Amino acid sequence: MDLYLGIDIGGTAVKLGLIDSQARLRARYEASVSFDAYKTPISQTVQTQARAFLQQEQLAPEDLRGIGVSATGQIDSVNGVVAGTCGNLPDWEQTPLKQQLETCFRRPVTVANDANCMCLGEGWAGRAVGCQNYLGITIGTGIGGGIVSGGHLIEGARGLGGEIGHIQTHAVTGRLCTCGGHGCWEQYASATALVKQAQALDPLLQNGRQVFAAIPANPALGHLLDDWIGEIAAGIVGLVHIFNPELILIGGGVSQQAERLILPLARQVKTAVMPAFARGLRLEAASLRNDAGMMGAVRYFMQQESL
Repeated sequence: MDLYLGIDIGGTAVKLGLIDSQARLRARYEASVSFDAYKTPISQTVQTQARAFLQQEQLAPEDLRGIGVSATGQIDSVNGVVAGTCGNLPDWEQTPLKQQLETCFRRPVTVANDANCMCLGEGWAGRAVGCQNYLGITIGTGIGGGIVSGGHLIEGARGLGGEIGHIQTHAVTGRLCTCGGHGCWEQYASATALVKQAQALDPLLQNGRQVFAAIPANPALGHLLDDWIGEIAAGIVGLVHIFNPELILIGGGVSQQAERLILPLARQVKTAVMPAFARGLRLEAASLRNDAGMMGAVRYFMQQESL
């Protein structure tokens, strides 16, 4: 049975997994990419940790069918290059990941955006198995998205498609975004946006998990949460009307908040869309959690290999 190396590169950590052609995760490993404040280039850390992982599992690169990479940022999947980052990570933009990893391991490599990979992973081994038309939306530092229509991932001309966090939902008087635009959806609906607003009420709140935990004791946070969910719903409603999905999957750490996020968000979206679009529509939390990127990266490799 063919064996693949799945690599999921985030802003703070890299996750690696050995995955077979039946979507079974045989082994996994995780390491920091920010351990020295990025003095070591992320791509160099990834190569070092991938070699160490293979050695730990007593495998040589030749034992792999190939390597699938899920990476943060705007990914030119045609060429396997980080095309943009919105300035979030030092020296990450224009990194030729595909070329570097193929030179290092002498195995074929594909590279795709992390949210796209999350979407594919869920379709292969998660909550979207059997679905042909669905959206994957990751809510975290920003908002990422993957779009599957007719069973195919929509990537666009260079593989850059799915940057839904930069839909301008407040274009006229909106906040400045890291991309240089104004009013981008992620400036209002990301976990970062929630935390920033919550800190005006309680400066000690540092992340989304703490915000949700503090809500029972602070009614003002509950009202803020309602407004934030409304911002998320507004963007999703537009996407539903464009793509007519059967399923919307929410990923990111906040997606585990079923009662306070997933259920009210599902109600708002289904109420706000036109009735025909609401029929049969489901909105649920993604199920693969931290393994989704690795799984989706391997699935992307397999799909590209079969073209």
